[in-house]
Amino acid sequence: MPSLTHMALVALERAGILKFVISQNVDGLHLRSGIPRKKLAELHGNSFMEVCPSCGIEYMRDFEVETIGLKETSRRCSDKKCGARLKDTVLDWEDALPSKEMNQAEKHCRMADVVLCLGTSLQITPACNLPLRSLRGGGKIVIVNLQKTPKDKKATLLLHGLVDKVISGVLDILNLQIPPFVRIDLFQIILTQALSIDEKYVNWNLRVASVHGLKAPLPFIKSIEISFVDNQDYKAAILQNEPFQLKRRTSQSKSIEMVLKFNFIDGCGCPFTEINVSLKWEVSTDHSKLDKDAILQNLRDTATDESCCGKNAVVERNFIPSPKTEVLTYAIVTNVVTYKKTTEAVQADTLSNGVKRRKNDANGPATSKKRSKVQRRKSRL
Repeated sequence: MPSLTHMALVALERAGILKFVISQNVDGLHLRSGIPRKKLAELHGNSFMEVCPSCGIEYMRDFEVETIGLKETSRRCSDKKCGARLKDTVLDWEDALPSKEMNQAEKHCRMADVVLCLGTSLQITPACNLPLRSLRGGGKIVIVNLQKTPKDKKATLLLHGLVDKVISGVLDILNLQIPPFVRIDLFQIILTQALSIDEKYVNWNLRVASVHGLKAPLPFIKSIEISFVDNQDYKAAILQNEPFQLKRRTSQSKSIEMVLKFNFIDGCGCPFTEINVSLKWEVSTDHSKLDKDAILQNLRDTATDESCCGKNAVVERNFIPSPKTEVLTYAIVTNVVTYKKTTEAVQADTLSNGVKRRKNDANGPATSKKRSKVQRRKSRL
């Protein structure tokens, strides 16, 4: 789940103040929080992302990719002209930093007026040296960390405190609000129908699957309870294990109304939600394209206004003529988190911990020529 600081950075980016984010974390939270991909360098990769080594398409998943070390995964590129085997993006110890990410990070550090170093020990090379690039162009470094770092003497402003408290104070001064985090997950309901051999009955299959592939997991769903509306001929079912699948047989003249109760894992913001599904032999072939972006934005706005999760909507419909199959892609709000700024706590923290400012000379922040052997060792780590 994104922290208050993650969402505060989103507020700064939307206000045009924050130009670029450099992360050494592999949790993917900056992307999930809303930082645009083009404004983010993930130096050590993203454990929720796969990339096509052939065409370069990136795939953000709702589950952790099963490998690390830039190895091939079990999935392929969805581009029909490509189809290459995908790879994970998380570096192993012996892997070099990706040049694309590193080049972007260096470029923006050189251009920056101010580089904020938030909650980092600044000990892992070469990433720890990136903030120093700004000094050559007259930029400044601000370090916010509970412990000392090897780069403290290079900082114009040094704060030993909690990042959440400090960034709250910054947004208060700028009169900016921290946006809520709204998590939206996608899944598919696949309805397949086929006539029995004697053509008296319809054999149908309902499957709830990941949008990332039939074999991909659905990590946010614990179980699915299926009940039938106004129909005593069919027994209710509980699907507790993946693949979530149910088979039934009906006559051609009968339509079925079902209620699917999705029980979420404990980390979600609500315990369950319900979706009504209709099954008819005459499946509609009118699958006009839906405005997915508009639907997703409406879900976010509604979830934010009502401060509740469980809202859902169909964002895509597809029809396969043989076997007769309808694929409904749903978006569902699985978490809504609001954040409160703690300005008083920030003031108390800065008074107790102190704010250190470095005096600048003509060449930039003053630095000591002496450096202990311990500091030298740390800077090499």
